Amino acid sequence: MNLRGNEMKAGLASGSIKAIAAIINAKTPPPLVGGGWGEGKGRGNNETSSPPPSPFPIKGGRRRIVALSRFWGDGALARLALTALVSVGLAPLLCGCGKPPMLVRQYVLEYPSPPLTGSPLNVAVKVERFAVAQAYNTTSMVYQPGAFKREAYKYHRWRVNPGYQVTDYLVRDLRKSGLFKAVFTFESSEKTRFVLEGGVEDFQELDEADGWKAALALCVTLLDTEQENVARKVVFQKSYRVAEPMVERTPQGLAESMSRAMEKLSAQIITYVYDAARQRLAAKEKP
Repeated sequence: MNLRGNEMKAGLASGSIKAIAAIINAKTPPPLVGGGWGEGKGRGNNETSSPPPSPFPIKGGRRRIVALSRFWGDGALARLALTALVSVGLAPLLCGCGKPPMLVRQYVLEYPSPPLTGSPLNVAVKVERFAVAQAYNTTSMVYQPGAFKREAYKYHRWRVNPGYQVTDYLVRDLRKSGLFKAVFTFESSEKTRFVLEGGVEDFQELDEADGWKAALALCVTLLDTEQENVARKVVFQKSYRVAEPMVERTPQGLAESMSRAMEKLSAQIITYVYDAARQRLAAKEKP
């Protein structure tokens, strides 16, 4: 089920509640005399001022308020009666859209580390924090309803910025692969032979005619810090992209599909990094 329509309804009841509060806090209205509104010359005098327009279309409401005012007189009880009548008149509106304020739900990627095999390399790798394209450099859950359009879910967000999520999961998967002697994050001061940099180029939901998809695109660069020449320092630079079909057309479905997309790209990136680092080490060992 698509939840976007429900996100537009949460604020409708607040305006009605504020209107009731305004009536409660209002000053006591002038005496109601002669069956009319405003100042009159005495009970039974038909000369009265014109009544103000009613802010609420309550059938027969004016006659009821006049009757209650005559019975109770001016003051707090009259205002209480007015408030009660207005509340009854607003009841259908509040019942129609009086849902409690929706909580902002937060999501993260979640998937098991991909199983990878290979002989461990006697070398360490550092993973720098991935940059993010400005269109997705946010915790908003962005979706593309059509060409040139970008929207975001109002009551559903990512818990963490995409750049940090991608970086954290790559570090976790690299460590669990056991293919390197050590894996450090960008927060570490350790110097390593290889450094993995990258950027998030796409991180959104695609609402296409053939189905909704979670689009994830990453560009990664592996650097050899022992090389001074730039051409030799760059071991490789490669782009990866996947559009994972969404089983459910909901924010939850987006998080699940994006997790599967990250799982696929993580396995591809780690495998390529491992092979490239192994080849660079083997080339140096040759006489």
